[in-house]
Amino acid sequence: MRDSQRAPCAHDRLDKAGPTHNHPAASIMTVPAPSTALHSSSKRPRVLIIAESANPDSSSVPLVGWAHWRALSQIVDAHLVTHVYNKPNILKAGESAERVTWIDASAVSQRAYRFARMLGSGGRGGLTTLTALSIITSLYFEHLLWRELEARLRAGEWDIVHRLTPLTPVTPSYLSAKCARLGIPFVLGPLNGGLRWPKGFSRARWSEGEWLTYVREAYRLLPGYRLTRRSAAAIVVGSRDTHAQIASPYRHKLVYIPENGIDLTRFDHPKTEPVTSPLKVIFVGRLTLYKGADMVLEALAPLARAGRIQIEIIGDGPQNVPLRALASREGLPESIFAGWLQHDELIVRLRRSDVLAFPSIREFGGGVVLEAMALGVVPVVVDYGGPAELTSPSTGHLIPMGTRQSIVLALRDTIDGMASDPSRILQLGERARQRVLKNFTWEVKASQMLEVYEWVLGHRDRPDFGMPMPD
Repeated sequence: MRDSQRAPCAHDRLDKAGPTHNHPAASIMTVPAPSTALHSSSKRPRVLIIAESANPDSSSVPLVGWAHWRALSQIVDAHLVTHVYNKPNILKAGESAERVTWIDASAVSQRAYRFARMLGSGGRGGLTTLTALSIITSLYFEHLLWRELEARLRAGEWDIVHRLTPLTPVTPSYLSAKCARLGIPFVLGPLNGGLRWPKGFSRARWSEGEWLTYVREAYRLLPGYRLTRRSAAAIVVGSRDTHAQIASPYRHKLVYIPENGIDLTRFDHPKTEPVTSPLKVIFVGRLTLYKGADMVLEALAPLARAGRIQIEIIGDGPQNVPLRALASREGLPESIFAGWLQHDELIVRLRRSDVLAFPSIREFGGGVVLEAMALGVVPVVVDYGGPAELTSPSTGHLIPMGTRQSIVLALRDTIDGMASDPSRILQLGERARQRVLKNFTWEVKASQMLEVYEWVLGHRDRPDFGMPMPD
């Protein structure tokens, strides 16, 4: 996940907003149906993978959709259905157009995108509000998909239908019931979202415009909520919190597979240099209150002034100016701010670091934590949400969730201890990388999803990979 590449707007998490384009509204572009006879001799599952957002040149959900699809397509006979705005980048990445159906839902998605941008200025609509708006676009996307592919589904061209994105648990799918009536197993997920705002962080909550989170649970009353879960053969959940949100009648359908993964071709040279003084501490992420860059500066400024550590802040966002003012008050140089970086440069900066300080207090996934771990950089995260599931006590440091001040003090004490005894840092980093190799590459995730496919086809028992993933 490349959250650190730029300062994404909340809409990045929506699975749908894309650049405007000139394709006719509500048109569908597809390729001729492949020969059914071609598939009949194959022993691999034939899977129709729906990833409304799947873009190799994006970040957040679109990147998850693309990377997961690409890995799955290597081990199953897969056909992708995605929005047409992804087409240029998908073809540029070398994907064959014969394996893709392009859906043009711009008649609705462009209006939703414009409305989202309007909400994003001034009062800020908030991620939860934008996610609610995105439901309309997703339902329209499915409507067009069904209109185009119904005949091929009825003809039995695919063994499984898998809706990979959107990731949000609130978006229903009427396609799940249609597939159930055809006897085609429908796999949903990985679903991830709805992490509760912790107490004591109302300022961060309101700065994000997240007023709708107070009534978020009303999504369970949406038409199609129960139908989607009742009709699905399997529901893959990407976090413990999402697992807990699924009502008990559907718990027997759940499989835990975190949403984030790593492309090892981009992280094939981990750090091996010994840790030297001063300790190099890096923060990577959108500069917003809930990500916690302000807590990093407040906690670590005394250590930096004493020459025990060096701080680097990578990212951009609405807190850029206040953070620079805070750094100035704390006597820290302007040079600690690197701004937004291209991903290749980010990897270079991460590899030069010893510790990732990432005290985000409401993080669904936390892909940057995996990126750091893949390079052997030790993560220090809050024990809440996605980052707490990606790391472990043997591969990083988990700070207890509490008040803002308690997090600041715990972060300072943790980093101070690491600076005093750096001997364990390289060992922790090596174990962190091994944890990623074992659990969080896209190839591993694809093999886990294949086990889910085999389960819904009746070839094995329900898989259980642990929750969270073991070391």
